[in-house]
Order: sequence, then structure tokens, then C-alpha cells
Amino acid sequence: MLRAALTSGGGRLTALFPRHHARLLSTTSSSPSTIAALFSDPTPPADPAAAIQSAGFDLSQPNTVPELLLDPVLSGNYPAASRFFSWAASDPAAKAALNSRSFNSMLQLAAAHGDADRFWSLVASMRSRGYGISKPAFRAASESFRSKDMGRDAELLQEAFGAHGRNAAAAEVCKVLRAPGKDDSSKLATLSESSVEVTDELVALVVEKVGQFPHQAMVFFRWVEQSAGAGVSWGKVYNAMARVLGREDCIEEFREVIRKMRSKGLEMDRDVYVTVTDRFLKRKMVEDAVDLFRFMTSRPEKLLTDDFIFLLKKVVVTGDLDLKLVTRVLRSYHHAGYEVKDSAFDSVIKSLRSVGRLGESGRVLKAMQEGGFQPDGADHEKAVVAMCDAANLEEARNYLTDVEESGHKLGPKIWSCLVQKYSLGDNVDTAVSCFHEMLEKYGNEDVGSALEALVSGLLRKKGSKEAFKVLKNMVTEKSVVPWQTTYKYLIHKLVRQGHQKEAFEVLGLMKSHGYPPFVDPFIPHISKSGTVDDAIGLLNATSSRGLPSRIVYVRLFQALFKEERHEVAQQLLSQSPAGIQNHADVCDIFNRMKLEEPAAAALADG
Repeated sequence: MLRAALTSGGGRLTALFPRHHARLLSTTSSSPSTIAALFSDPTPPADPAAAIQSAGFDLSQPNTVPELLLDPVLSGNYPAASRFFSWAASDPAAKAALNSRSFNSMLQLAAAHGDADRFWSLVASMRSRGYGISKPAFRAASESFRSKDMGRDAELLQEAFGAHGRNAAAAEVCKVLRAPGKDDSSKLATLSESSVEVTDELVALVVEKVGQFPHQAMVFFRWVEQSAGAGVSWGKVYNAMARVLGREDCIEEFREVIRKMRSKGLEMDRDVYVTVTDRFLKRKMVEDAVDLFRFMTSRPEKLLTDDFIFLLKKVVVTGDLDLKLVTRVLRSYHHAGYEVKDSAFDSVIKSLRSVGRLGESGRVLKAMQEGGFQPDGADHEKAVVAMCDAANLEEARNYLTDVEESGHKLGPKIWSCLVQKYSLGDNVDTAVSCFHEMLEKYGNEDVGSALEALVSGLLRKKGSKEAFKVLKNMVTEKSVVPWQTTYKYLIHKLVRQGHQKEAFEVLGLMKSHGYPPFVDPFIPHISKSGTVDDAIGLLNATSSRGLPSRIVYVRLFQALFKEERHEVAQQLLSQSPAGIQNHADVCDIFNRMKLEEPAAAALADG
């Protein structure tokens, strides 16, 4: 009966299935109707495998499922056939025997019954297993889709079938490239003798598979160059080559690709440029990254300003600093028609700071200038400040001098910065020299900060007396006006180190600049160990228009009595002007002292 069913026609489906599909079943007494009956019910029996085996079918045989699916009895009952295949795909024993023929058979059934969802689900499953659509299945399914006005599915099937063919071609090429024991010439010969056609998609597929093996990729690219026809997009081919070969172990091959692209007038895609540049910089191949950037500037529309800044920053921080590369990057960017903005040097400064290379700021700026950058005074100031921050003071001073001689006037603030940095170091004599040079160039305006730093440095390295000499010279000879804090700090140090005469002179300088006298350090010193002459010296230094300061007298008398130096207080009072002796505040201090003395003596006797 089965043989009759297979040979009697059975409609259009039977005509689609080759006669050899019945060979397995025609030799047995088993009937596909048994399978159809088992799976006609949406709920299959508890143990379909046992029922199928009882019916005489051996599902472990690779041909059993395809034969059953294409038999008119089961194929004519599509719901049962679909349930049967789903069960077979989930049953461990039957699943192991499912092969490409099984899936292609089910594909034909799904297409014949217009079940597009099941059809494309099967195609996805086949791809995951590495199965392709067979030509008979493709033809049968295409005819079914067109007969059912499923034009879109027919188009998608055409694309899927073509993709499978291209994947197969790519697999064939990769097999040749990976063949062990064969040299490059043998591989090239094998590829040349093959029937594989070079297309853009083939190049993309093969590169994806062998991209991590540059030597294999090189053999493939040689074959492509020898075999490709006019229809190949050489831009895509060479971009694929550049992406694969842009690495340290095949840099010469990469350079050859770039030369060919340049000679053919081909452009590099931006994503390829970014990928290869990043790879170069990670391997510290800075010169190659710069050469690639120069190649890209021939097509400036492919570049962004960020590309320039990114590369420039990498050049100044990666490996040994090569100023020629800095110049080359700037020159390439400038020749491409771009303007280098001041913000570029700001970015460079930040990068130099991040790797402890601020001391190179001046040299880097000069290298940028040689490449076409036109720095203004603010850029030169940033370079000097950066070098000062890095304690590269000699180079900063020489750079500052050269820049000003070239016509830029950077102003006293930059010189002040240089003076301050020198003052913090050991070479305060150079700080003094720089301060004088600053005064000669810009006068004595806005120099208080620098002078305070200079005085502080002198106090630390040479003592208060030397600091006093320098400050006095600046005030009397150069008409410099120190800050009030500078005066106070110097007075404090002079008094503490026993140089009261010089400290009194500083009080006089303060008074000449309109600052109130700073007597705080003097009072405790004189009250504890000073003489009457010391007190008179302070009073003379703080007098105004020849009139003594009543407040200073009062503070001195109070401090002397507190330290119980009554005799010194009496001597000072006797040498004081009559206006001070008769002043109510002074009289009150001495009257209290006279009242307190008997009381203190009584307590002592008591």
C-alpha cells in the first residue's frame, strides 16, 4: 500500500518529492499513517517513541525522518507532520539523528502550507546548527511562496539562499588559507584554481574569520588583488586590509597598503582610522599613528578636531617625547586647512602635567609653533608658568627672555611667578636678580607678591638682616612699596633674632608708606629684657610729626609693670615728655602701682 501511495502521484506535493525518498519505507511493513495518527491529536501520547518503535520505525537512522516527512500520508497532514518534527527535535534519541535533510524536508512542508513563521524559525535553527538550505528545498519553497502570493517571503528566501552560498564560498577560502603544511604559493595556486568569485561580501566574510591571523589575511589579499574583477569595490578591500594589518607584527605590510591607497586615490574609512590609531597608540607606535594621521589629512572631511587634539595629547605623553612628531602633527593639520586654536595648547599642558612633563612645556610650544601654530602672549605665559611649576626655572627664565626679545611683552605677573619660584628654592640670589630685571622692564607696579616671596626666601636662606638690606634697597632705591604683611613678617623675624635697630628702621619705612606701626613684637621683648634705650628707640620710631605715641607709652608701661620691672618703667617715665608724664592714663597706671606696692609688702610680711 505504501509503495502504491508513493508511486501513484498523490497531487502537487508528491511531484515535488524525489522517488528515492520512499526507498526506506517501501521495504518495510510500517506505515506513515501510524505517525499521522499518533500526532493528529494536539496532545501526543505519553511515550511517542515507544509507539513509533512498535510501528517499526527506527528514528536513529538519519534517513527515517526525511522519508516520513516527505511521504504523502504524513505530508498531507501538515499539523501532524509539524507536531512530529517538533517532538523529534526535542526527543534526545530522535534529535541526534536529525540532519540537514530532515530540516530541509520540514522547510518544504512549511512553505507548501504557507506557514511563514515556522519556515523562518526553521531557517534560524538551521543556521545555529550550521546547516544550509538545499537547492531542492530552495526551489520547492520558492515555488510554494510564489503560488501563494507570498512575494516578500520569496525574496527573503532568495537572500537567505544566496547568503548561504556566500558563506560556503568563504568557508572554502578559509579552509585553503588554514591548510597545514602548505606554503603561500601553494595556497595562492589553490585559490586561483577554485571557482570562488571575489566579491565585496566575500572579502568581508573572510576577513571576519581570519582577521586575527594576519599572515593568512595577507595571502588572501594577494589572491584578491590578483583575481578580483572590475565589480569589486577596492576601497572596501583596502580598508579591510588596513584594519587587519594595522598592527605591530605586520607594520611593513600595512605601510604598503597605505602606499597603494594613496597611489589609487582611495580613502580610509573613519572607523578603520580610529581602530588602527587606537591600536598603534596602545602599542606605543606613535610615529606610525602620526603617519596615519598625515594620510588622513589628505581627506580632511574624514577628520574631526577631536582627532587632532587626541593624537597631539598622546604624542606628548607616550614613550619618549619626540618634538619632531609634535611638529609633524601640527603641520599636517595646518596644511589640511584647519586652524589650531589656543585651546589645543591648554589640552597639551594638562597632558604634560598628568605625566610629570610640565618642564617640557616651552619646548613643546616651540615645536607646535614650527608646525604652524601661532601662540599669543597668553600661550607663552602658560608655558612659563608650567615650567616654573615643574621647577625648571633656568629654562623658564631663558624662554621668558627669548620670548620678550622676540616682541612679546608678557608682563610683571610672569616675572613675579619666576621670582616666587626661585625664592622657594635654594638660589635666592637668582631670585633677587630676577626681581631687579623685572623692575627694569616693567617698573615697580604690582610687585608686592613677588617681593613678599623674595623676602620670605631670604629670611629662610640668609637670615633677617640680609632680607632687611634687600627690602630697604628696594624701597629707598627702587621706590617699591611692599605689602603691609611683608613689613610685619620682617619685623617679627628681626625682633626675634635680636636686630632691633633694623626693626626700628622697618617701622620707619612702614610709616613712610602710610601703614600703622606694627609694635606687637616689640612690646613683650622690651618688657621682658629690653632697656630704656630700647623703649625710647621704639617710641621714636612710632612718633608722628615729632609727637610721641601715647598708646605705645601706655602699652609699654603696662607691660613693664606686668613683668615687675618697675625701675625701668620709672626711668622711662622720667625721660618722657611732660605731656606723657601728666597724661591721665599714665598717671593712673603709676598711681595703681603705688597703691599695690604696700599691699604686696604687707602680704609678704604677714
